Amino acid sequence: MTFVRSAAEIVVEGRVQGVGYRNFAHRKAAQLGLHGYVMNLKDGRVRVRVEGSRELIQELARELEKGPPLAGVASVSIAWRPPTGRFTSFEVRYAEFDA
Repeated sequence: MTFVRSAAEIVVEGRVQGVGYRNFAHRKAAQLGLHGYVMNLKDGRVRVRVEGSRELIQELARELEKGPPLAGVASVSIAWRPPTGRFTSFEVRYAEFDA
């Protein structure tokens, strides 16, 4: 078990639904060894809740600014949060609900 130092909620706006964005985010987060989830929001944005080292979260945010080829990312906002330590992997969530 790795020690979680940081956590963030990243919200991505633009053409980010229906373009493989969640799978892209999942793949990048897993490659970096981060834990959390990615999900579509009802308003067309994508939310990424992530825990790990601050440096790796910032690296993920840079990748999310690029997105997959069909995406058109307009903005990426990061809100730093206290880590919960409750995530053991990174997953794609398919329905919006409070977590």
